[in-house]
Amino acid sequence: MIVKKIHEVAKVYFDDNGIKGVSKQKLISSEDGAPNFTMRKFDVRPGGYTPYHTHDFEHEVFVLKGKGLVRGREDIEIHEGMVLLVEPGEEHQFVNTGDGTLEFLCIVPNYGEK
Repeated sequence: MIVKKIHEVAKVYFDDNGIKGVSKQKLISSEDGAPNFTMRKFDVRPGGYTPYHTHDFEHEVFVLKGKGLVRGREDIEIHEGMVLLVEPGEEHQFVNTGDGTLEFLCIVPNYGEK
């Protein structure tokens, strides 16, 4: 069993190439011996956004805190307590529309983690 404290997991910061004000933590991944999935936590600062992109794998998202918008086929408002399934091939982007940090967990297959 792997047990960690979230504040001990390194954050990687992004603020270029179509990404603004985003940090990512790999909470559990293949590096820990997880055989199938990677659990990531993203923090998006006010006014920040993830890249508008697509990929060939699904991912599940749980919004922990804040509010924002998921852009895709349609724009969907999101907030704390919501869960989402981003399907394979679906274009998407997470945008923070609130005054505080937008925080969410994102689960992807290990082969989808970069």
